[in-house]
Amino acid sequence: MNYQDSSCSVQDLRDEVHQFVEERDWQQFHSPKNLAMSVAIEAAELMEHFQWLSIDQSRQLVQDPSRRQEIEEEMADVLCYLLALANQLEVDLSSAVVNKMVKNRAKYPAAEYRGRFGLRDVPTEE
Repeated sequence: MNYQDSSCSVQDLRDEVHQFVEERDWQQFHSPKNLAMSVAIEAAELMEHFQWLSIDQSRQLVQDPSRRQEIEEEMADVLCYLLALANQLEVDLSSAVVNKMVKNRAKYPAAEYRGRFGLRDVPTEE
């Protein structure tokens, strides 16, 4: 299996996480509560890499190979726990994302929100 974004499905990743968990008999620890908490904890660890940096510094951070690898690993941790949670709750993530984007498009019409995140222009840090 080629594990690249362009050729790997969400189901392939879910299966990879499921196999890893099953081989270690960790299903017993994978309650929705524990997995949701783990997503948040790993997301906080990802945020630590960007804490106190300016916008430009945060964009340049991945130019350092060792820092990039650390960031990639934290991102993978977040996704692995999210996939494990989807497995536990039997949530079809692709459908959930597409359905959420339909709601987001209605809530944030491109004509009104293009180039800004709110209806009022807020100065950005540069």
